[in-house]
Amino acid sequence: MTSPRILIASRLFVPEVSAGAFRLGALARGLARAGADVTVVTTTPPSHAPDVADPPAVRISRWPVLRDRGGNVRGYLQYASFDAPLAVRLLTRGYDVAVAESPPTTALVVAAISALRRRPYVYYAADVWTDGVISMGAHRVVVGLMRAMERRALRSARLILSVSDEVTERLVAIGADRRRIHVVGNGIDTDVFTPEVAAPTPGERYFVYTGTMSEWQRPEVFIRAFETLAADHPDVRVRFFGQGVIEPELQRLAQQLVPGRIDFGGVVEPATAARWIRGAIAALVSIAPGIGYDFARPTKTYAAAACGTPVLFAGAETGGALVRDAGLGVTAGFTVEEVAAAMRQLLAEDDDGTSDRRRPERANWARRYVSLAAVGDRAAEIVFTARSADGAGIAPR
Repeated sequence: MTSPRILIASRLFVPEVSAGAFRLGALARGLARAGADVTVVTTTPPSHAPDVADPPAVRISRWPVLRDRGGNVRGYLQYASFDAPLAVRLLTRGYDVAVAESPPTTALVVAAISALRRRPYVYYAADVWTDGVISMGAHRVVVGLMRAMERRALRSARLILSVSDEVTERLVAIGADRRRIHVVGNGIDTDVFTPEVAAPTPGERYFVYTGTMSEWQRPEVFIRAFETLAADHPDVRVRFFGQGVIEPELQRLAQQLVPGRIDFGGVVEPATAARWIRGAIAALVSIAPGIGYDFARPTKTYAAAACGTPVLFAGAETGGALVRDAGLGVTAGFTVEEVAAAMRQLLAEDDDGTSDRRRPERANWARRYVSLAAVGDRAAEIVFTARSADGAGIAPR
């Protein structure tokens, strides 16, 4: 039997450090393990991307793209710089099924070329793109246009991969066909994020924030909360790793409120992030409530759990419920006072040994429920079925 040819089109792919890149890397590996002939059409990584090997048995085609000052492919011009060449790149490659992720502009290019070539395409929905546009305060005309594009991208897809039940409900609310949606979950690489990694700088105490810093996380709440307890805990610091559009704003705020006590380490490779998470008092995770991302379950939570490190989650209810229900740490409302109280509680649990005693159960939960390899295999199995009209097509080998 001929191996099915699967093409993944995305502006983000490993070695870039982002949840989307990790998720698509897991999908590519899952497809290759199942016997597919996998090609990824993506971008040339930024200069700060870590030097890691490409997924085995996966062909990767890279092309230069416009990036913002932080190295992100974020913004209409940046998207267009990927989407315009993408149409030509897809026309010159043979494939049986294409997979596209956000933004909807990219998905529409993939949908159009796939329709022209009479090939199905699968949309991988990690979130609802227009909700993010709304959260940034975009004009209603822009929101309406993006909503129409996102709806068309969803309705054109043979199948849709969703990372959670909450995302599925949002997709259905904007016009997706529930019968085409398959929930595959989200996860973290539990071989990299593990309690066995060596923590850096023995004896240093710190809270850690890793990943994207944007309007929908608003992690300045952690800086303001830390200011209220910094004087009582002179040995404690806060460390930020990652990047995002509001990082300069966070750096200014840190220098203003607690100079010399908050460090920004930039983008680091996953293995380095795991070490810093493993040694932290707690991992800081936030979703600003009421701006359209209340349904999100950040992968930061999974990374911390996999290392056995407690989470301090601030904000929207869905992410908080995950932390509470699984016993992954402490939750707080999105206020300085509540976050500061949670920080004090976690400092006490670090002092009395509670955090270390609970490390194995948190890591075991992550290995059981949020293994990224398992997510990739589930997603690959669904993609394999997309060649048939009823979704019952090819079975993985």
